[in-house]
Amino acid sequence: MAKTKLIDEQTTFNTKIDIKPEARKELIELLNQQLADTSDLYSQTKQAHWNVKGMEFQQLHELFDKVAEKVEPYIDTIAERVTTLGGVAMGTNRMSAANSTLSEYPLISDGKAHLEAVVERFAAYAASTRAAIRRSDELDDPTTTDMFTDISRDVDLSLYFLESHLQG
Repeated sequence: MAKTKLIDEQTTFNTKIDIKPEARKELIELLNQQLADTSDLYSQTKQAHWNVKGMEFQQLHELFDKVAEKVEPYIDTIAERVTTLGGVAMGTNRMSAANSTLSEYPLISDGKAHLEAVVERFAAYAASTRAAIRRSDELDDPTTTDMFTDISRDVDLSLYFLESHLQG
């Protein structure tokens, strides 16, 4: 599927924020990419929550719901940062699906298979968030860097909770 173009002259607006226009455009691209991935991570985690089966159903059902709950507020936070910088948040489900870098979620029901699939997606998202931290810092936007750092902290903790079920 072809990715949607995330930035053009129709999706940026003037603002008095003291970030250079070229940097703002790149930040908006970066933020919209993370918005797509965040929305997709949330929906894939809920997919696991809804469909998990097996002896550890209750524990995994609740775990997947809890980690999805930690991700959901970041969708709004990232989208609002896009618009604050003068961009248009590309946040519909279709836009997110077309632009997410996360692997497609498999049709599975086994608890361990769900756990492994969710761990894989959280790890990929954690890595892309750290890359976003580095790039927003290079673009001299400490506010976006700080926002991504907060997200990274929560995602790493969720990844720890998820991986702990596979260790030992």
